[in-house]
Amino acid sequence: MLPARIDCKGRGSPDLTHATGSHHSQRVISVETWPDLQELLPNILSLLKKKRPEDMLLRVLFDGEQKYVRLSDLTFDAFMKEVCLKFNIPEGRQPDLKVFDQSDTEVDGEVFEEIVKESPGTFKVMLSKEELDASLSSTSSSCSAASDDTIILNFTMCDPPEEAAAVEGSQPKKPCHIHFEAKALIEKILTTKPGGEKIMQEYAKTKSLKDATRRQMINILTAEMTQTHGTSPPKSVRVLYAQGIVALFPYLEDPYSQHGYEHYYDPESGSGYLAWRLKTIQRKSAEERGVSVSKSPKIGGPSRVQPRPFTADKVLSDEDVEAAIAVLKHSADEDTIREKMKATFIYRQSMVNNEKRAGDVFSVFPRFLDTPGLIEQDFRLLFGEATANKFLEKWATNLKTKVITESHGLVPTTELLDLTRNAESTAEIENGWDSDMSAILLLLHLLPPSAQGRKRPGKVSACQAVEHLIRFIKAGTSVQQHLDNISQSSQPYLLAQGPARSSIYTFFIVIDKYALPCKATGSVGALDELFKAHYVFGTSYSSSLANFFTFLQTTIYNIDVGETKETPRVVELRARMVR
Repeated sequence: MLPARIDCKGRGSPDLTHATGSHHSQRVISVETWPDLQELLPNILSLLKKKRPEDMLLRVLFDGEQKYVRLSDLTFDAFMKEVCLKFNIPEGRQPDLKVFDQSDTEVDGEVFEEIVKESPGTFKVMLSKEELDASLSSTSSSCSAASDDTIILNFTMCDPPEEAAAVEGSQPKKPCHIHFEAKALIEKILTTKPGGEKIMQEYAKTKSLKDATRRQMINILTAEMTQTHGTSPPKSVRVLYAQGIVALFPYLEDPYSQHGYEHYYDPESGSGYLAWRLKTIQRKSAEERGVSVSKSPKIGGPSRVQPRPFTADKVLSDEDVEAAIAVLKHSADEDTIREKMKATFIYRQSMVNNEKRAGDVFSVFPRFLDTPGLIEQDFRLLFGEATANKFLEKWATNLKTKVITESHGLVPTTELLDLTRNAESTAEIENGWDSDMSAILLLLHLLPPSAQGRKRPGKVSACQAVEHLIRFIKAGTSVQQHLDNISQSSQPYLLAQGPARSSIYTFFIVIDKYALPCKATGSVGALDELFKAHYVFGTSYSSSLANFFTFLQTTIYNIDVGETKETPRVVELRARMVR
């Protein structure tokens, strides 16, 4: 019903200019006739409706997305319901929402309508009245030029929509807000780096990340972090990345921790996925720097810390390595064994290059003890096909001939003459080693052991050094018995088994009282595997064979040429044989 004190100045054209003004509400107006007023009532109501201040078209920003929200009922409850409906916010979360004005003063239902009428400005909607972060403030300032009828909302959901109904007895969800700068950073990295799109697609589909996917994400992010900020990025950068992860992937946020991102980086304890990966990068970087700054030549042979050219297509996680090792211990399929050995190559190299773990390599990877060819496979992963083939190629073409020729200049002894005769023979030899092994032992005589110093047992002759290179046992003799009789540790050597030295059926590489079967059945191939075993297992050369193996390493395989310390005898022989 209309107020009793309304005056219509005349029929047909009422003066309603100030009808809605609060400061004119006490104006006394006389009504001539009630029927005339009834005719004017529809027009009055229409005009009043058009002037209602609560009928507003509000522009709302939610999580980086802007939409218009129409509000016909200017009440706080209606406003919140419309916002939730427009942006698919669960109704169950509406009671948790809080609104703040530009001064960060909370706005509730009692003052909402008055604030909107007087000066709506920019409203901020959050789940708590936490201190606004820098990104939130920048967003507010950028929107300060918006219309007075526009309400800007900055909002993030701290837990998934389907979890809106709190589980009875569960810990309350903590209030939070989006770190827009951090979110944009992580999103940019993942959308521009290989593999990042798959991570985002998996999350979009499952609202979660598998362990392998999470590890891949951490690797991508830490690689970018260290490239930009170095291997020891500031704590603020680590926090920024952790904030960005849970901002971009809110389902990954931990509702039970203070900030929700501590499992990615906890600034208090320095732990988390990002921190652990950075420690690994720092350790590897320190090892690489140690190699690069060391300019002194190596003594000869494999170094425990040396760069490896092999790059794996896929770096296995610790869980995947454990699974592959489990398969290796029980599988009888040779193809599967080779595949899993290749997959675990990097892990195995980290073992053999660690003095504390090197002795466990055969207990962790026992297939070396019953599967020939695994040494060859690892060496090829280390140095490539070209390097792996060099000895076999050069020996057959001219190396053997040159060794025999050079041996003619040595002082003749009975043993040396026997070796030369056997090396030059094309027929089967009754006594002594076969032709190839005899030539190999001639090379050892050309590169005899160097003096060991006063504290050593004196100079070792080439004949004595043979025992450090190869030993013979008759066919039918127990290999295990040979291993049991080893009284002191020695560097890797060949164990040849057959009816005679000139007729060998099987070769083994003996190392750490283990006998590893050689894939090769001939002397040249067996020596090739023995040399490669030093690199595969990270062991140094026997002091009696240092010159011999160093010559093979630098002159034949061309490994670490110019970086390895060589005796004048090695350099001299190379100069004569390669001219």
